[in-house]
Amino acid sequence: MTDLLQRHKKLLLHLAFWSVYASLFLYTISFGRDGEPNWGRILSDGSFHVLSLLGVSYLNYFFFLPRLIRDRRIGLYLLTFGPVFLAFSYLFLQGKQLILAYYFPDSGWMFSPRFAVNVIMSGFFAVSCVGLLKFVEDYFELEARSRELENQQLTSELQFLKAQINPHFLFNTLNNLYYLAINESSRTPEVIAKLSGMMRYMLYDSNHPLVPLAREIEYIENYLSLERLRLDDRVPITFEVAGQVEGVRIAPLILITFLENAFKHGVSGSAEGDVFITVRLDVEAGSCHYRVTNSKLAEGSKTLNEKSGIGLQNVRRRLELSYPDRYRLHTDETEDRYRVDLQLQLA
Repeated sequence: MTDLLQRHKKLLLHLAFWSVYASLFLYTISFGRDGEPNWGRILSDGSFHVLSLLGVSYLNYFFFLPRLIRDRRIGLYLLTFGPVFLAFSYLFLQGKQLILAYYFPDSGWMFSPRFAVNVIMSGFFAVSCVGLLKFVEDYFELEARSRELENQQLTSELQFLKAQINPHFLFNTLNNLYYLAINESSRTPEVIAKLSGMMRYMLYDSNHPLVPLAREIEYIENYLSLERLRLDDRVPITFEVAGQVEGVRIAPLILITFLENAFKHGVSGSAEGDVFITVRLDVEAGSCHYRVTNSKLAEGSKTLNEKSGIGLQNVRRRLELSYPDRYRLHTDETEDRYRVDLQLQLA
């Protein structure tokens, strides 16, 4: 029922206007001076009145007003529709006088200037109301198209930002795979299998606006497994999840960028020194708290934000689009560590 109303709301709006107008007009002419309805006058005068106004109103609605809206030349509109309306008013008045003179032959009130003004004003009222409906309809259609275009642009931007993640991740993982292959590691097939599963997730699942949080966690665990393999478990890497994750959904590939940057800027290939990465995800009712803490390389005189480039810019923009006013991102840096703290309102 709701869909039917939505599809025909313009038609229903016009029908409602004319139903109210016709009802009021017929009521005003229903009772003569003797208090009894004159059905002949009601049928003939009412039909002529309403059908005439329908004709001139929709002549303006479908022909003259669209040209005014398109060209935005009100002077031309008045020069073209003005004579048409005047001619209509004259014929409209003559027709009503003819009908009323038949039913009231002994009265001359239908030939008075007051009656003429009332007839012309009734035509002007109907044309103006239907014209106003046209402007209101066009305004809301323009608003709807603007919102649709904005949504399409935001969707396209999100897809573009997601697409930027794929080459970045693939580049990093291929470097890991290259490192293992150079060292003839027996773990290379395992890396390829995990990479295949992760790419499947990125190509298919991440195309949806939201994915199950459990799938995102699985993706992170696979990523950490690849990094552990690359580093031969020489770097302490911890990943903890607390709370109920089942039934919770999140924008895909939001969390992984912070983790990629932690490995890129916090762990060297040789993994020398006091290096570590700690990841914790806390899930509560309607919210998600995600923290990534990593050591800093000895050479790191610059902050992570200065060196992380497109990755963090990308994820910040995605957060703005996917969680407007529903996220808080805080970074904390000391001489030996860097922490990212992200809070999301998921519902």
